[in-house]
Amino acid sequence: MIRELARRPEARVGGALLLLLVAVAALAPALSPGDPLAIAGRPLIPPLTDPALPLGTDRLGRSLLAGLIHGARTSVTIGVVSALVAVAVGMAVGTAAGFAGGLVDEGLMRVVDAFQIVPGFLLALAFVSVAGPSLLVVAVAIALGAWTGPARLSRARVLSLREADFVASARVTGMHPVEIAVRQVMPLALPPVLAVSSVIVAGAILTEAALSFLGLGDPNVVTWGGMIAEGRNQLRSAAWLSIIPGLALVATVVSIYLVGEAVGDVLAGRRRR
Repeated sequence: MIRELARRPEARVGGALLLLLVAVAALAPALSPGDPLAIAGRPLIPPLTDPALPLGTDRLGRSLLAGLIHGARTSVTIGVVSALVAVAVGMAVGTAAGFAGGLVDEGLMRVVDAFQIVPGFLLALAFVSVAGPSLLVVAVAIALGAWTGPARLSRARVLSLREADFVASARVTGMHPVEIAVRQVMPLALPPVLAVSSVIVAGAILTEAALSFLGLGDPNVVTWGGMIAEGRNQLRSAAWLSIIPGLALVATVVSIYLVGEAVGDVLAGRRRR
């Protein structure tokens, strides 16, 4: 699969950007030691004018480069944790609904419908407003609006697999239905869900940035959305305060989408073959 992805130009471009983002997030304490919220110089130093502060400073004198580096760690953490929670919950609900069928299927799908009629951002906004802003709360809030997609995908896949010969053989040998669902069916229903997990990660990063922009992000960490919000009052005099983190956000989301599209195409080609 890696060889097939390496032959696709969008996967190479997106993968390179994504690896750079992950490397920056993982090495943030080494690349920018110290507190990124600490004052590093005089306020509003323009980019490329001070060798010690390559991207300049914000209105309080904090380093923009340090914020960008540590903001990458926040974005990666939120995106990965939200996607893991959404995929885990969605796979569990979708597999249970598809494999059990009947009233269990109807009941679980009505719960999915109830969550789907509420826009994900409004759900996250309400949850964070009630529970309070923190990285864990934000990740769970985003996952609350994202798990329904994996649930429907996994249910559709399980419905096509539960009458397969290997499932009938497992029943004949005396395997418990839960064991059949978890060990035999769920792994085969996972690839389509993984193909759309990139969309969940990208959406989670954008939602976190929007929440931080509205002042509902974790106040103890640097976020790209918070940096954009900090610079909105200086758009005419210091536009770089919002443009630089905005470009980082765009590059991250585009790279994730490129990799996700390439993975989806490769998986679709394998299913056709």
